[in-house]
Amino acid sequence: MPEDDHTDEIDDKLVQRYDTILKESALLSTFSGILFGFLLNMAINVPDNFAFIDSITMIAALYSTTVAASLFVMPVVYHHLQYPYGDFSKFKSRSHRFIILGLIPAGITLYLGLELAIHSLLGSIESFILASLPFILVYFLFRARKSELL
Repeated sequence: MPEDDHTDEIDDKLVQRYDTILKESALLSTFSGILFGFLLNMAINVPDNFAFIDSITMIAALYSTTVAASLFVMPVVYHHLQYPYGDFSKFKSRSHRFIILGLIPAGITLYLGLELAIHSLLGSIESFILASLPFILVYFLFRARKSELL
């Protein structure tokens, strides 16, 4: 195999790996953007039964989804600012950190959005506890993934 063919093959694999990371970033950016749109629409069209605590929760949810969307976009921004560069592992590790850090505010936004929905339906302070139940379930399923149950 000539030297040029081998180099082209390596470049093709590198482009595919860039593509995978950038597609994941695009998917998460889209998810958080849609979530932000729903929350922003709800904040603009405030229901009559919105309490002060609901307003604070809404503001916190809007901020957290903004941070999540910004972090999910960062691998694309980083790629365009640094391209071309030869250290793919540096790009991969930084993109991984951006995405992991973005998952934290995205989870907070999901929790706060669920809390707002439950509170508007039930009107009780227990909505903060009830909103945590799906996350507790996911945590236990995550912990049980290595056992024979899953």
